[in-house]
Amino acid sequence: MFRRKLAALDYHNPSGFNCKDDTEFRNFVVWLEDQKIRHYKIEDRGNLRNIHSSEWPKFFEKYLQDVKCPFKAQDRQETVDWLLGLAVRFEYGDNVEKYRNCKPDTDVSNQGKPSDPLINLDCNSPDFKAGVLALANLLQIQRHDDYLVMLKAIRILIQERLTPDAIAKASQKKEGLPVSLDKHILGFDTGDATLNEAAKILRLLHIEELRDLQTRINEAIVAVQAIIADPKTDYRLGKVGR
Repeated sequence: MFRRKLAALDYHNPSGFNCKDDTEFRNFVVWLEDQKIRHYKIEDRGNLRNIHSSEWPKFFEKYLQDVKCPFKAQDRQETVDWLLGLAVRFEYGDNVEKYRNCKPDTDVSNQGKPSDPLINLDCNSPDFKAGVLALANLLQIQRHDDYLVMLKAIRILIQERLTPDAIAKASQKKEGLPVSLDKHILGFDTGDATLNEAAKILRLLHIEELRDLQTRINEAIVAVQAIIADPKTDYRLGKVGR
């Protein structure tokens, strides 16, 4: 599952890599740090290089924290995929001119044919899960057992909150309209005209806050309905439903 990224990084055995083998996995982490990521200085890599140490898992967990990896050491497949992605990004940054003129492979027979990106999407793939979890952590979206549901929540958040139009709208300053306090009835008398006006202002502000709260509640209801109302599709069976 990591073959393409390993091949892109010139790993010596991209097709036979087994991350479940502790020795091979530890050697891989050392190679990745030494050759591609290079987060630590050379003299600070001793703990990672000591792959036979019983404390190596502790040092690896510290390494993940230092490189800001969103996964834990026990999530080995997700961790490997994330580290490979980081290494590919650094590799590209070090060789921009080399990769700038590369052209993607295209299949002439499929040109012009619309395709649904979800048809060939494997929701149980560790690569897919790692990507969705990384986005969910970045956007502070609550985790869900169904990764496709999380992906849809991410899409809704990006569409509604992170598009250029949404950001520009949120950045606009709201100008209030002039209000005549004489037209609003307080309902009680404090005995002081100044206090009465202050109480009217506080009541109007409170009503505005309640309206804003109701708007947010409505938006949340719509967002939840958009997620749960869509029936689960099993493309392998060619039908919609459980």
